[in-house]
Amino acid sequence: MKTIIRYSFFCLSIFILDSCRKPEKTEALLLEKLQEKKTYEKILSYTHEIGIDTTLAAKRGPLGLLEEISYGHKPQHIRYTAKVLQPDSARIRDAAWALVEGKNKNIDKVLAGLEPVFPAYVQLKSHYSRFLENGQADSAAIIAESLNAYRWINRQAQGAERMVFVNTRGAYLKGFDASGSQKLSMRVIVGKTTSPTPGMDTYATNIIMYPYWNVPTNIALKEMLPKIKEDEGYLEDNGMAVIDTKGDSVDVRSINWNEISVDNFPYRFRQDNGEDNSLGLLKVNIKNPLAIYLHDTNVRTLFVNDQRWRSHGCVRLQYPAQLANFLAGEHLLDDNFINEPITNQKPQSTKLKQKVPVFIFYLGADINDSGQLVFFKDVYNWNNKVA
Repeated sequence: MKTIIRYSFFCLSIFILDSCRKPEKTEALLLEKLQEKKTYEKILSYTHEIGIDTTLAAKRGPLGLLEEISYGHKPQHIRYTAKVLQPDSARIRDAAWALVEGKNKNIDKVLAGLEPVFPAYVQLKSHYSRFLENGQADSAAIIAESLNAYRWINRQAQGAERMVFVNTRGAYLKGFDASGSQKLSMRVIVGKTTSPTPGMDTYATNIIMYPYWNVPTNIALKEMLPKIKEDEGYLEDNGMAVIDTKGDSVDVRSINWNEISVDNFPYRFRQDNGEDNSLGLLKVNIKNPLAIYLHDTNVRTLFVNDQRWRSHGCVRLQYPAQLANFLAGEHLLDDNFINEPITNQKPQSTKLKQKVPVFIFYLGADINDSGQLVFFKDVYNWNNKVA
């Protein structure tokens, strides 16, 4: 009899343990709990409040919404992306379990914890809510694009100690540390309306002091060749060398320029380095196939002008030495290096120890150095164009 009682007690204990054991945390269980009406409606409401188009994001399911809150999607008008990084899926799932196990008590706190910590992002989010509450949907939509751009930066800059952001619509550059705090700011000159600076998501590779300017073929043919045919002294006056396909310098007097055309151009032009070089005294290479880079300029007076859409597409820097030091993470140059005398300097390349993310976006709103919300004119008239 005692044996039967002991066995019954053992079976009852096993039954109680099985009943108390928590169900295994599977993907299917997580999705099921996230899709419970109260939880899912709260997630949808939160995403709407921070400028996310829930009709698009919801197609990816609740986990897709959480990923959108933290990492966004590729901004408009990006022509080149070096590499799209995968989101931190473990972080997303940890937040998802925190949502479903918190019984809806801390949903806002958990969701806010997924968002970027950039001070500019936090301010933009506040302005977005204000415009939305005031019924100013058009202005809110512009801010929503900027919020998404900062989320995308949060995705692509994972692990980076520093990053660079250029807004071609406002013609300025900012440098951020890993926390999103602004460490650098300057005006830039970007592409004119006929040759707009393309949007990019890439990284800086090296810094070149005293660079040559290898003239892009389209500039050589469209702008320089007609001037050379009118006056062969144009090349010498502008410090230009003619380089053949083997990389050798060619005597310009040996060339019959009347025979040179778009269909017959076996050369390239290279401008000597120095103070008169169009790239100035410093060039930052960024990975891309479009011949776009960041550089100094020999016409530095243009930065006082508010109309700074003047280049062929590259980004001219107001403070090149400051950017070089920021990218390198150490002191390389003094601010007054551009005023130092140059004598027979050869190009000098400094490879960056770490890749520094560089984002070139076209954003209609941002926070300026004074902490104020600023809207920018659609200088390239891209609002109604397909990215």
